Parts: sequence; C-alpha cells; structure tokens
Amino acid sequence: MRVVAAAVIVAFLAGPAFGQAQAPVKYGEPDKEKSPTEKQADRDAERAYKRSLGNIPEQKAQDPWGNVRSDNAAKQDSKAPAKETKAAPKKTKTGTSSN
Repeated sequence: MRVVAAAVIVAFLAGPAFGQAQAPVKYGEPDKEKSPTEKQADRDAERAYKRSLGNIPEQKAQDPWGNVRSDNAAKQDSKAPAKETKAAPKKTKTGTSSN
C-alpha cells in the first residue's frame, strides 16, 4: 500500500515538472518563423473571417426606451428645434402693491 501511495505522490509531483519543460516566449524575443502552410492557413482564416462579417445583415437603430415614450415625443425629439421669436419680456410681480 505504501508503494502505491508513493507512486501516486511521485506522479502528482512529476506533472507540474512537465509543464515547465518549454519556456514561454519572453518580451522582445522575435516570433519563430511560420511554415508556408501555417502562413496559408492564417490567410485562409482571415479571408473566412472577412466573408463571415459580410454575411451579417445591417442592424437598424435600437431604441430601448421606445416602448416607454409616446410616439409623438419621439418624433418631436428628432426634429430640429423650432426658431424662437423675440417677444416682449413678461412682467412679473415684485411683491409691492403699486397699482
């Protein structure tokens, strides 16, 4: 039983050691050269990606608050603001009783 337990412990300790076998690419190191087949696969993947983007239909503008507003309010907001005419200033009460 102890032999089996020791074998299991050694196996668990050996697993992370295999993960350290290849060092990651460090900052500033040049990338390894790609083979012609890898380059062609990259180009084909890029073309397929661009073709798939072309298949997406155009989306209409979304209005998440559209069902909250009334229809008239949405139409008024989209128009240009009306021009204001210059009117005489309104008289206000000042709190004095002079009539």
